[in-house]
Amino acid sequence: MSKITQSAKGENCTVRIIGYCNGNPETTVLAHLNGIRYGHGTGQKVNDLHGAYCCSGCHDAIDGRVRTNYTRDELKLSHLEGVIETQLRLIEKGLL
Repeated sequence: MSKITQSAKGENCTVRIIGYCNGNPETTVLAHLNGIRYGHGTGQKVNDLHGAYCCSGCHDAIDGRVRTNYTRDELKLSHLEGVIETQLRLIEKGLL
């Protein structure tokens, strides 16, 4: 497990999808963007630079494990904004 992945433990969610974010840092993990343009494919994991600190509620929403009233584009935008905020936190921690 990388230092970036480990750094998610106990962090506040940066994705914060209204109605789905549980606000519980105990459930936060590094949620990677999905899609071939980010390097995701069969047997390939996206680089940790493309991950957001994400609570279990938001992670379920962006991965489609729960049904939401948000479009795929709205969920992806929330995830992308979370990635940017996470990158800023990683810079502050000296991990980027």
